[in-house]
Amino acid sequence: SSLASITIPDSVTTIGRAAFDECSSLASIIIPDSVTTIKSYAFHKCSSLASITIPESVVTIGSGAFYECSSLASIAIPNSVTYIGNEAFAHCSSLASMAIPDSVTTIGDCVFAHCSSLTSIAIPVSVIAIGDGAFSSCTSLTSIAIPDSVTDIGRQAFFQCSSLASIIIPDSVTDIEMNSFAHCSSLASITIPDSVTTIELGAFFGCR
Repeated sequence: SSLASITIPDSVTTIGRAAFDECSSLASIIIPDSVTTIKSYAFHKCSSLASITIPESVVTIGSGAFYECSSLASIAIPNSVTYIGNEAFAHCSSLASMAIPDSVTTIGDCVFAHCSSLTSIAIPVSVIAIGDGAFSSCTSLTSIAIPDSVTDIGRQAFFQCSSLASIIIPDSVTDIEMNSFAHCSSLASITIPDSVTTIELGAFFGCR
């Protein structure tokens, strides 16, 4: 718990599961270009980690890799990354903005859940699915642009995004799943295209 900084040597290709789990004093880390995989919960609860640069060699960011890194304010994800696991950045309460690279096709379940400082995020046209609870309880998120590539918006995807004032659902979406926008208490307008055939249970529940 006293480990404050570390430099990973070029010989390392994988940062294993829970490798730095709960290193609460870890404030800086240098990941070399040799690393291709950051496994699940690798930096879980590294609560002093304020920023990190992921090299362009990395292809996979595992589930919960940065879960509850509460001081993480910025992170750069390179175009080499094709997979971001479920809950990868969940509960990163200081994260204010994020750019998802064009290489990513799916935003997994609860990836940004409870990122309460997140005000904006850019979703690239490569993304075809937004997972269950992907942005749930992102209470500072005021607007989001969903590209025409997205066909599936998961359950509780924007649940309790209480600052979200408006949203446009693209023509590519056919199903608005259960509780997708429930408790978006500031939502004043929404555009639902003709492509939508199903609006599921509680989709807009509590949008008062």
